[in-house]
Amino acid sequence: MPGRSSRPPQGSERRTGPTGPQLPDDVTPQDLPASARNELKTLSKENAEQVARHLAMAARLIDDDAVRAHEHALAASRSAGRIAIVRETVAITAYALGDFALAVRELRTYRRISGRDDQIALLVDSERGVGRADRALEVGRAVDRSTLTTEVRVELAIAMSGARLDLGETERALSELDIPELDPDRAFSWSPALFAARAAVLEELGRVDEAQQWQRRAEVAAEALGAVDADLEVIEIDEIEEIALPAEEDIAPTVESDDSGDDESDAEEAER
Repeated sequence: MPGRSSRPPQGSERRTGPTGPQLPDDVTPQDLPASARNELKTLSKENAEQVARHLAMAARLIDDDAVRAHEHALAASRSAGRIAIVRETVAITAYALGDFALAVRELRTYRRISGRDDQIALLVDSERGVGRADRALEVGRAVDRSTLTTEVRVELAIAMSGARLDLGETERALSELDIPELDPDRAFSWSPALFAARAAVLEELGRVDEAQQWQRRAEVAAEALGAVDADLEVIEIDEIEEIALPAEEDIAPTVESDDSGDDESDAEEAER
């Protein structure tokens, strides 16, 4: 493995190997968000456009065809392996395929390049995926949660709770979910997953009635969020006719919009 001084500078273009899977004509660089395209400005115009198209195609396919999405992510990586958004995409598609070891490596590299912790929950879950629940907890605890967005904080709490479950620490798994965002009367974008995670832990604890209530909250919140007009900031759930409400008034949340706004240094992993 070459030393750090022999690495190409960030953003340098490496055009070795196959060019990658074919791109449909209707996929354009503009399909990628502007913030992501800005990260590609260190590349030549031609290469930046090709990489952007592969990233856009990976995003298009990730939910329905993770294998092909990963192929497009790898194609982008071959041409722009030192761009943060590229390594992030490789990590996300690897995670979707269940290749957690690769996801861990790529997420560590992404953090080094970008200096961001917005994928910390995915890193914790990937560490869990390779059977390192203790390491997952260490990674999660090392992050200053006050610097994270609300959504990322919630995702991290859920991932940390899962790691506790992996270790058989069920009561502590429940404690990980006792966060300010756990509001049974309001539904935000993160609420369905948070409510469902709490339901799963309560079921593990044998608290079946409570688990069913939180699972119902998760379902109601998910349906409400799907029905809310994007232009509305607050809506009472009983104003939405499409949703069948539970009998108990205390599990009918209000839907609101979200208006909130262990860093590795292994050089070998950074070059993979």
